[in-house]
Amino acid sequence: MTNADKVKIEIVEKKLLSDNWYLLNKVTFDYTDAKGRTHRLDREVYDRGNGATILLYDLRRDVVVLVRQFRMPAFLNGHSGWMIETPAGLLDGDQPEEAIRREAIEETGYQVRDVKFLFKCFMSPGAVTELVHFFAAAIDTSDRVAEGGGLDDENEDIEVMEVPVSQALSMIESGEICDGKTIMLLHWLVLNRQTLA
Repeated sequence: MTNADKVKIEIVEKKLLSDNWYLLNKVTFDYTDAKGRTHRLDREVYDRGNGATILLYDLRRDVVVLVRQFRMPAFLNGHSGWMIETPAGLLDGDQPEEAIRREAIEETGYQVRDVKFLFKCFMSPGAVTELVHFFAAAIDTSDRVAEGGGLDDENEDIEVMEVPVSQALSMIESGEICDGKTIMLLHWLVLNRQTLA
């Protein structure tokens, strides 16, 4: 029997602190640990919904399509705020594959054909409920059917970037790419690019 099998969690109270952008709740719960001791704990939990991200890879040119956009939390933590990322977005009630197809065309202008589901994971489980679904798709220049750049009504100001894979990997090393989902997908590509051929 593992410690997880011995632990008991009981929610005592869930109090909404903010619903300005997404939901921020204060959750009070009783945590009975593996030794049978019960502790009353409080945690703030941010619920922004679940999301999806996709690696767009042009095999012929050995290029990935990334986006650059401003992220206030990164800015507040001493970064310029201009993050280079794989296209991504919230599910907004759609199935993950449907959502990532929508996001790919909105952000990059690329209409993806065959989408390959890779895995899903929590990116910051200590504070955020979001579960991110990871995808990859082979693309070529004929798949770019729109300009991309995001949606004006969502105040998105997205720069579309086509980056050689070797350069993208160097950008991780230099710190120019420091987004977790993007790093994960680029390393997945190094190990698995033949599966997109």
